[in-house]
Amino acid sequence: MNIDRIVSLVAGLFVLLSVLLSVYYNQNWLWFTGFVGLNLFQSAFTGFCPLAKILKTAGVEPGKAYE
Repeated sequence: MNIDRIVSLVAGLFVLLSVLLSVYYNQNWLWFTGFVGLNLFQSAFTGFCPLAKILKTAGVEPGKAYE
């Protein structure tokens, strides 16, 4: 699995988890959903993603988006 797929997987899991937490516990978890979405939005333009940088440092194979 390369960096691109891991970033998509983690972002999707965070969105699903935070939406579920906002439904069952507290609506303030939607702020976390917004943060994840904003980070994905800015990474589309800048190519910078904190998780991708961590994974690259850890030696995970980069995909096309985070080379």
